[in-house]
Amino acid sequence: MDKHYRLQRLLIYGFMLLLTFLSIFPFWVVLVNSTRSAEQIQQGLSLLPGTQLAANWHVLRNKGFDVFNGFQNSLVISAGATLLNVYFSALTAYGLIAYRFKGKRLAFAVILGLIMIPQQISMIGFYQFMNRLDLLNSYIPLIFPAIASPTTVFFLKQYLETVYHSDLADSARLDGAGELKIFHKVMLPLMKPGLATMAIFSFVTTWNNFLMPLILINDTDKFTLPMLIQLLKTDVYRTEFGSMYLGISLSIAPLLLIYLFLSKYIIGGVTAGGIKE
Repeated sequence: MDKHYRLQRLLIYGFMLLLTFLSIFPFWVVLVNSTRSAEQIQQGLSLLPGTQLAANWHVLRNKGFDVFNGFQNSLVISAGATLLNVYFSALTAYGLIAYRFKGKRLAFAVILGLIMIPQQISMIGFYQFMNRLDLLNSYIPLIFPAIASPTTVFFLKQYLETVYHSDLADSARLDGAGELKIFHKVMLPLMKPGLATMAIFSFVTTWNNFLMPLILINDTDKFTLPMLIQLLKTDVYRTEFGSMYLGISLSIAPLLLIYLFLSKYIIGGVTAGGIKE
């Protein structure tokens, strides 16, 4: 029995190590290729860093790749969209869980239906609508629509169902707290793991979003990092693969920092949920 248990643990650890390797390997390849020249990359895969990092950086600067401006533009869009997405989705999810009102099931059914509609279907209509509102070449269409995120609402509603107790809200009401105060002081701290999870997904999705900003923004000074990376492919005779990988590496760095910062709330929530009262 003891040998069987050890073998089982060994298989589990081996499988987890394999998943870890498969997760880290693509990032390592990108980092290594950012230090190699285009010719070296075309010759084949290498796991050892090269010596062309400074040259790739020089190409980036000459191609109009303004790293700091791209960081700023991407950060403004991603942070704004993530905050609106998570806050208003949490507010909606709490309303669906805590209150009884006519049409509640219909509202939730509409939210589920919206999840099934691909974003690409509405792109043309959205572009025409923004054009009529004179909001093209602006960050507003990239930030404010995040308020209505059916996927985040659905996830937070399902999460809130596992942690919500009406006694918490009732106790706060007896103490004289208003509904918004109950939401901000009681429910938001209760939802931290779920909020952190959806904040990571929302930030990563918005940061990597390329097609919608490309459609709406024409001013180079307002380009996001993914949009700046595609400028490196404009040379007909030579594609600077090393510089492209360097640009991708720079765009990945904030995503890793956001994950490292928010993952502690997810782990903390899972740990707290595993403690028996």
